Amino acid sequence: MDISVVVPAYNERDSLPELMKQIHAAVTDLNLTYEVIVVDDGSNDGTFEVLKSLRSEYPTLRAIRFRRNYGKSPALSEGFKLVKGKFVITMDADLQDDPREIKNLLAKLEEVDMVSGWKKVRHDPISKTFPSKIFNFVTSKITGINIHDFNCGLKGYRKEVIDSLNVYGEMHRFLPVLANWQGFRVGEIVVQHHARKFGKSKYGFARIFNGLFDLMTVIFLTRFRTSPLHVFGMVGLASFSSGFLIELYITAQKLMGIPIKQRPLFFLGILLLIVGVQFVGFGLVAEMISAHQAENVRYSIREHIGLDRDQQLATETEKGPHIGDIPVD
Repeated sequence: MDISVVVPAYNERDSLPELMKQIHAAVTDLNLTYEVIVVDDGSNDGTFEVLKSLRSEYPTLRAIRFRRNYGKSPALSEGFKLVKGKFVITMDADLQDDPREIKNLLAKLEEVDMVSGWKKVRHDPISKTFPSKIFNFVTSKITGINIHDFNCGLKGYRKEVIDSLNVYGEMHRFLPVLANWQGFRVGEIVVQHHARKFGKSKYGFARIFNGLFDLMTVIFLTRFRTSPLHVFGMVGLASFSSGFLIELYITAQKLMGIPIKQRPLFFLGILLLIVGVQFVGFGLVAEMISAHQAENVRYSIREHIGLDRDQQLATETEKGPHIGDIPVD
């Protein structure tokens, strides 16, 4: 298998027939073998029924359906588990990403391990583009990755890259950062962007704050995961040092005969000493547990289309399968 195209979809019933037509045309022109894996992220508009009907026309179509809406990162994570292609392309299902860019992504992958699209000319309202520009600028400066559009859905990967990535929360925004941190070569190309034809955007301002919190997580995991005491130690040392200086000051006053009985400053110093010691251990344990749990999270799948036995096993847990026992063909 040459190419796997992974498409997360949420309430995109009207877009999918045209999207499959465009993907088929784009990849057929390249004379490459391919599969399309659509992850229905708990849609309630009949998206999965449309996928069932498209299966007869496009035998290379694979699809799974979540029992509820989990989000784009979980959808990508489950899709990545099923890919067989040497190269993996991701794109959104809303027809704003152009499948004809697959050729350009593959060409760039001759030079790098991962390539991210840059929607240099966007056909979105300012309520979406302005926060995105701020987010991309801040993320680029903080991480040191020279990418203009971290959240572009149109990306290309060598398979070994997606095998190394752990995608959860809103981490799909930071896949170039995570790939770069693991030593993969990351590049960027300008891609075409189209106005939305069907449905409505799922973008909301809450995603901005979620993204900022996940950026903090990415910074910690990329810079401090192997040595978390660097960050917690700095905070703990600052607290402990402040407490120590306060107690030293109180002790000096006591030696000079100044009464210190029931002084709030004394108790503040004691508190800072305790916090300084405990913060390191507590923060370290909490963050490591959180990262470990994220690596083992699974998502409940209602049904699937066209998965072979190996792909079905990729969706199973130790306690049993998430998907139905009878495949939908």
